Amino acid sequence: MSESTFSRLAWRWSLAACTCAPLVFLAGCPDDSVSKSPVASVPAYATAPTIQPAAAAATPAATPLQTQGVQNAQDATANYRAQQIIANAERSYKSGVANYQAGRLEAARTDFDFAVDAMLTSGMDLKGNQALADEFDRLLNAVNSLELAALKQGNGFSAPVEASPIESAADLTFPANPELTAKLKGELTTASDLPLVINDQVAGYINYFANSPSFHAHMLRSLERAGKYKDMIQKILREEGVPQDMIYLAVAESGFQPQAMNGSSGAGGMWQFMPTGAYGLKRNGWFDERFDPEKSSHAYARYIKALHNQFGDWYLAMAAYDWGPGNIQRAVMRTGYADFWELYRRNAMPAETRNYVPQILAAVIMAKNPEKYGLDKMVPDAPLIWDTVTVDYAVSLPLIADVTGTNVSAIVALNPSLLRMTTPNDQPFDLHIPIGTSKLYTERMKDIPEEKRATWRFHEAKAGETLASIASDMHVQASVLAEANEVSLSAPVEEGDEFVVPIAGSVASTHPSRYTTRRGDTLITIADRFNVSPEDLRRWNNLSSSAVQAGRSLAVAEPVHLAPSSRARARGRASKARGSRRSSISPTSNKSRGGATKTTTKGASTKTSAKPAAKSAKSSPHHRSSK
Repeated sequence: MSESTFSRLAWRWSLAACTCAPLVFLAGCPDDSVSKSPVASVPAYATAPTIQPAAAAATPAATPLQTQGVQNAQDATANYRAQQIIANAERSYKSGVANYQAGRLEAARTDFDFAVDAMLTSGMDLKGNQALADEFDRLLNAVNSLELAALKQGNGFSAPVEASPIESAADLTFPANPELTAKLKGELTTASDLPLVINDQVAGYINYFANSPSFHAHMLRSLERAGKYKDMIQKILREEGVPQDMIYLAVAESGFQPQAMNGSSGAGGMWQFMPTGAYGLKRNGWFDERFDPEKSSHAYARYIKALHNQFGDWYLAMAAYDWGPGNIQRAVMRTGYADFWELYRRNAMPAETRNYVPQILAAVIMAKNPEKYGLDKMVPDAPLIWDTVTVDYAVSLPLIADVTGTNVSAIVALNPSLLRMTTPNDQPFDLHIPIGTSKLYTERMKDIPEEKRATWRFHEAKAGETLASIASDMHVQASVLAEANEVSLSAPVEEGDEFVVPIAGSVASTHPSRYTTRRGDTLITIADRFNVSPEDLRRWNNLSSSAVQAGRSLAVAEPVHLAPSSRARARGRASKARGSRRSSISPTSNKSRGGATKTTTKGASTKTSAKPAAKSAKSSPHHRSSK
């Protein structure tokens, strides 16, 4: 197994999918290279070498036979331990396969994660032991094959992203209805910094959306989610000179879901940028800034403003955002009209793009008239606010959660662009942590060597804990814990004492994430054992009742969802036209910052510190039709 392959496995599934024979990782990790060797099979369990009896010696010096006997004994012990690790990993893998076949994809992913973690956290040299190396490669290839199959059916092992009902209305046309149009003009408010019109096309979509339960539910959830980002996005739009109501493109594009993915075209993020575009957004094997709400919103504002500068019209800018500026430019030159509605009447654009602008206008007008459409009782989600620590070293998300006093799910929610369970090494990353914790983070991290931050943990003692109980909970030896913290094994532990926890191997969890039920277990006894609620167990494991069968693998910790690679429900849009748009604007300089850790306080209403300026879309040669 190559070093590059091994190093990528700290985060497995968010990056990976493979064909049935070679190991080929999914998009989302475009810069990673992998070996395309055939899938390795697990070798038969080898018989432990026979331990040769030591011959009698006339001198205390060890004979070659004695030395060989000691070596054989050590090899036998290592082989036995390796087979135990393989057996444990296989049990979790088989449980994952069973969950996969039963349609419990989230449980399957957790089982597969546990199988890989069982090997990564074993303390054994996976590269130095051939049996472990073969099992590791075989395990990853098998899981990646299942992941690819799951992707073909939907979202892979990731939680589903809410699909937009706007997609199903992409090809609708409405007959002229002067009475409806006049009625809506008289009833609705259209005051906006974006030119708003109510014509037959817009009125048709307003009427359709108003009578669609699925669209009403989508609009409601979109506006609720928008509460997390609205202040931030509108501040960015204002800074870039973009109308405030252009925020509502996100209703159609993603429903304000930062990790939305288009499975057919590869467009991703809140603003659905293509993976190959040059918008000043970084994308590598560690993170994808298309999924960063703040940075992608800066890119969106710069791009839509560049399109407006090119065409001099916001409607044409929206059409170019959907179809590509090169296509719109050719339509304008072909017809002689730089007017969206004239191009609409002349059928100079594909149906998707012709309907895209009226859909956006309908959504904007409905959002500005919430009482007319049952949106006035909507309660927006609380704005996301955070501190930002710019790090250029690898640090695991569990350790970040430890030192900031929160949980891994909260850290993931603040960093939706991350593709792995660690930050990248030797390149800067703007890490978002809970507001008010930047000083705590910096102080506590000083006690952990930089090269250990991807594996070590941190623990703040609770009342009644001892060194031995902390060591047991964190899965380390008490002597190792004592030595790392320069205390004796018998030293008293007081509430609030802080300990660094030296954990070997890859990222390990403080508590197990899976539990195999035994005879006599109930949901309540399992919940008590792992200090969670029965309701959480039902939700994490898709249980409809409190009954549990012996031998079933249950998630006993909340599953964590990192950014997707190619995992989103395919949206039913015209993929050929969709695939050609938003592919690029002129590349911008976005040089990495080096040096020491930089800490700043940011939130949903504060812009990023680095804002590369976009060149005009006129100079971009990349918006070409894919037909």
